[in-house]
Amino acid sequence: MRKDIREGVMIYMINEIKPNYAALAKQYDCDYRTVKRAYEEAQDKESKPPERKKRPSKLGPYREIIQDKIKDQCSAYSIFKFIERKGFGGSYSLVKTYCRQLKQAKVHKATVRVEHSPGLSAQVDWKEDMRLISNHGEIFEFNIFLYVLPYSKKKYVTLTFDRKQDTLFECLDDAFYQTGGVPKEIWFDNMKTVVDHSRSQFSKPHFNERFYAFSKDAGFTPIACRAFRPQTKGCVEALARTVDRLRVYNHEFYDAVELCHLVNDLCVELNNEVSQSTDQTPDDRWQTNEKEHLHPYPKNLLNPYFEDFIRRKVTKEAMVIFRKCRYSVAPRYIGKEVEIELSDKEDQVQIYYNGELIRSHPLTTKQLNYHEEDYFQILKSDVMSHKEDDEIRAYTRESLKQYDLVEVADEE
Repeated sequence: MRKDIREGVMIYMINEIKPNYAALAKQYDCDYRTVKRAYEEAQDKESKPPERKKRPSKLGPYREIIQDKIKDQCSAYSIFKFIERKGFGGSYSLVKTYCRQLKQAKVHKATVRVEHSPGLSAQVDWKEDMRLISNHGEIFEFNIFLYVLPYSKKKYVTLTFDRKQDTLFECLDDAFYQTGGVPKEIWFDNMKTVVDHSRSQFSKPHFNERFYAFSKDAGFTPIACRAFRPQTKGCVEALARTVDRLRVYNHEFYDAVELCHLVNDLCVELNNEVSQSTDQTPDDRWQTNEKEHLHPYPKNLLNPYFEDFIRRKVTKEAMVIFRKCRYSVAPRYIGKEVEIELSDKEDQVQIYYNGELIRSHPLTTKQLNYHEEDYFQILKSDVMSHKEDDEIRAYTRESLKQYDLVEVADEE
């Protein structure tokens, strides 16, 4: 199409006048149909808005990565931070919107609702790496052991500072005692203290030899859940979310003793709340319908798992754990490994460092056992370092007296 013809018809377009095709054809020495086609093309361009250039999506190179991470149950924000390190230059909202679209489009597999029988099973998990700060700024990092009977919803939760196999055995032993017996089977995730090789879609789990022996002696069948299938342990997964209630006590507690009491109080509270699924409190349903179906566990067979002579690392609270109870030592031993054994009469817990006896405590069932001198040294080395010794000792005696009263009230 000639440029002079296009420019000629554009004058008519601007003035909104329909041109005389024959006159213009004679003027430009061309066929009238050429003029007509130039005019029609000009009209089409006028009616259509100019096409915007399509810019490539910033998500384009990362879509496959995002889809894979969604399958692995990763959060949108963790995916955003991951692809950001790989060069993604877009915003978090862009990633979040795309992740939401993928989840909405995903066809969820049907999950059959399991009706639990009384005394049949329990579910176990950890709430790992929790972190709370005391009211004087000390940071406490800890774990919560979670145990629940799905039929009655009866729960046992306790605070631990590690997730070792010995700690797991102690927690299970406590759970059996607190819930009145042992169920026929207990469901675990693929924790290293339980399985050596995880269960997958194509293979069975391989249980740790020592753990498997413990399960046989205790009288339950261990069952390992498949990874990324939280539905199979729905009760304990829900419990793990519930213990987030502890976060409201951030900056609201004094020390490890009070933190332990907060966890114990939460356990009591949960067992006395009416469950939406059963319309009963877990304690009531357990007492009336489930307790009698649990079989007693053979305590004598489990004693070898709780050694009378063991090595323990002193925690940053200047405590060591023996038979599920904590005993204090002087704060200078924090981080060091000590040896613990019972006295000849088995009424004293004796703690040694490099063969030297550094502390002796009466053997008790109290969760926390402080020696007055250790408590004094702990306070003097940290939160009360600016106080006089007499003031610290008076505070020490009063605090330990209050702890003893709390322990007595708990036992009653």
